[in-house]
Amino acid sequence: MNAAVNTVNLSSAPHVRDKWTTPFIMRMVALSLMPATIVGILVYGWNAFAIVALSVISAVAAEWVFCKICRKPSTIWDGSAVVTGLLLALSLGPQTPLYCPVIGSIFAIVVCKCCFGGLGKNFINPALAARCFLLISFANAMAIKPVIDAVATATPVGAMKAGETVNITKMFLGTADGVIGSSILALLVGGLLLWSLDIIHGEICFSVLIGFTLFLGIFGGKGFDVNYLLAHLCGGGVVMGAFFMATDYVTSPVSKLGQLIYGCLIGVLGGLFRLKGNTADSFSYAIIIGNVCTPLIDTYIVQKPFAYRKVGKTRKTSKQPFRIPKPVIALTLIAAIAGVALSGVFSMTKDKIDEQETLKKAASYTEVCPEAESFAIHEEANTKIEEKAGTDWHADYPSARINEVFECRDAAGGVVGYALSITSKGFGGDVTMAMGIRADGTISGIAFTELKETAGLGMKADEPEFKDQFPGKSVSIDLVKGAPQDDNDISAITGATVTSTAVYNAVNAGLNFYETVLKGGN
Repeated sequence: MNAAVNTVNLSSAPHVRDKWTTPFIMRMVALSLMPATIVGILVYGWNAFAIVALSVISAVAAEWVFCKICRKPSTIWDGSAVVTGLLLALSLGPQTPLYCPVIGSIFAIVVCKCCFGGLGKNFINPALAARCFLLISFANAMAIKPVIDAVATATPVGAMKAGETVNITKMFLGTADGVIGSSILALLVGGLLLWSLDIIHGEICFSVLIGFTLFLGIFGGKGFDVNYLLAHLCGGGVVMGAFFMATDYVTSPVSKLGQLIYGCLIGVLGGLFRLKGNTADSFSYAIIIGNVCTPLIDTYIVQKPFAYRKVGKTRKTSKQPFRIPKPVIALTLIAAIAGVALSGVFSMTKDKIDEQETLKKAASYTEVCPEAESFAIHEEANTKIEEKAGTDWHADYPSARINEVFECRDAAGGVVGYALSITSKGFGGDVTMAMGIRADGTISGIAFTELKETAGLGMKADEPEFKDQFPGKSVSIDLVKGAPQDDNDISAITGATVTSTAVYNAVNAGLNFYETVLKGGN
């Protein structure tokens, strides 16, 4: 009898077996939060790392100490404390005082989790509850302070509430001022991974996002303006809340219909608080209200029991409907998001890159024409260049193209020479150089604006030993191996014949351009 009793395992319903264990789920959630954590630390620096480390360590230590004091088996190895500490840390600003993550983690674990019986018995999300506790108790310390920009400005959501424009690309990538886990790209990658593995319910996260978007579109005052909606979706913790906070198993409904209602409730409340609330951190409160409503939803929306079938209804055989596997959908979405992110990075940096290229080009013109006080576009010469756009300037110098020409002028406005931009084909790609020609036709110097040749070989073209051979030359040059035999010879770079030839063609094309177009100082 005793033996039989010892083999019986008594537990409360529901009796569900699943391939995922709690430690595995927690490890996967922590892993899915790593992209956002890494981006946050890279963007905000060591203070962000300290906040993450302190939050996680404090959460694990608080749970271990509580179990020790209460003489209960230690539960730190299930990973839930790590996830709680990590979620709390990612929802804090990078300049938050270090005592805040410690106090918040202890409150989350001891008050919101352990005092209610531990994992599976808490009625609200511990990390969210701790964040709201810190917002109420330490309002000034929890204020998001600018880190990236030197000038103190409002957070993106605060700026939107004030009617200002925001940079959506920076918000999407996580490089705007905000919380540590503000990279929407990284959060989406992690969230879609969890959804593809069936660890979180799509009914919750997607209904939160859809409910929030529809509410803002209807009541936001700007209709369904894409930029307006994307700006709100990328700020204020909406994506983190939808994928990592609202989907908590313990505090979300069981039935699929209940999950849809729960998600829509959070989305609508989040939109309402965003439009009418006084704080940019209102989405946390929307999720907590959803947590509190979960028992009510589960009471009135009951999941259909397993193997339930109406009496008298015959069983019909039907073909299994075709479904696209979730991993395929998730990978497709991740690829699309990555594409959008890359295009966003390009659009965000294009102006800066162009500005740097312009400065580099201007510096090269000054280097090759040091006598010049100013540069002016040579209209006639550039018209000639446009006539041969995309083709070699001279058949004897293949792949050499003249890009543009400037007059080099002295302080009195007189022409002292010309600055040409010339491109030729090298070993590693295009070789673009600035070439200075004095008014008498002699070369004043060359400087490279684009040189991607082999290190230690072709890159020697940018060294004085090679470049200093050109000043003073005034007629077509000859490329020779070894020491120059006369004044027109240029020694090729040993082991870099292709690079040497590219420079040779470009310089001779420039000299020919001077003789046929510029000669006479026009």
